[in-house]
Amino acid sequence: MKILVIQQKMIGDVLTSSILFEALRKKYPNAQLDYLINEHTFPVVKNHPLIDNFIFFTKEAESSKLALLKLAKAIRKREYDVVIDVYSKLSSNLITAFSKAKIKISYYKYYSSLFYHHNIKRQQSTDEKIGLAIANRLQLLHPLGIEIKSVKPKIYLTEKEISNSKQFLQKENIDLNKHLYMIAVLGSGDNKTYPSPFMAKVIDVIVEKTKGQILFNYIPKQETEAKAILNLCHTETKKHIKFHVFGKSLRDFLAITHHCDAVIGNEGGAINMAKALNIKTFAMYSPWIDKASWNLFEDENNVSVHLKDYMPELYTKPEKEYKNEASTLYQKFKPELFIDKLKGFLGN
Repeated sequence: MKILVIQQKMIGDVLTSSILFEALRKKYPNAQLDYLINEHTFPVVKNHPLIDNFIFFTKEAESSKLALLKLAKAIRKREYDVVIDVYSKLSSNLITAFSKAKIKISYYKYYSSLFYHHNIKRQQSTDEKIGLAIANRLQLLHPLGIEIKSVKPKIYLTEKEISNSKQFLQKENIDLNKHLYMIAVLGSGDNKTYPSPFMAKVIDVIVEKTKGQILFNYIPKQETEAKAILNLCHTETKKHIKFHVFGKSLRDFLAITHHCDAVIGNEGGAINMAKALNIKTFAMYSPWIDKASWNLFEDENNVSVHLKDYMPELYTKPEKEYKNEASTLYQKFKPELFIDKLKGFLGN
């Protein structure tokens, strides 16, 4: 038995879809389980013990129809028995269509349903704490007779990575006996980034409440934006921020996060990765993102807030239709709305 799972998207999506392998391995212990992903997302699934092979959807395949066709033909030669297409876009439609799989599974879309033997309709709501993103992915296993209620994404760090990151933090004068918080100060784009003055106020509250040490999650090209948030923080708060302490790679970031008490900030990849590391999280959602889909395993250790929680009257249509109004809606999403909830989280 050879099974291919396709998820060509962002880090959070690739991490979340990796849950399928735990269920597949339990059902088919001797199967070859492969994962087709964008090459830049590999760090979040590196060392995954249940995945046999990784196939990378390269930048060349993204930009060249010829390269995409070449990839599809290469996958065809692997002769998979089952293809589970979680991505379900034109490129993965083509790859699945070219495969020789006897069982092809994806989400229902009227224009691509002919490529698949099983077209699964997404749930629009769920009462489960796992969140819609996971609930819908688990539905893709139903045609294989796999019924599973809950699986949590996991990131696998090596002992060496954990040890090296500990030494790095200690070298940077981080006291691991004191509270340490990672702040996801920037989202993946402007319409997913909590306004800088508001974020600074959130950080002020964290320091005032905990006297903890603060790390910023950003990459070098985002230093200007991150520093703007630093400059808006209170003078006392700045003393607790270790601005230049950050990982040089995604795996470095993950290893550093392993030592943190919590990750707090913009909902996105950093929050999802923290959950997969069993680190507590407090996330602020962009006003146009559907919280029901991504508030995975929400409880006292994983808390999230959304403008809709406090001003539901503003929403008369699905959240995604407010994408172009994100900036205006963000201005209504003031920290005062959820500060008490944040303080409660920090107390926990």
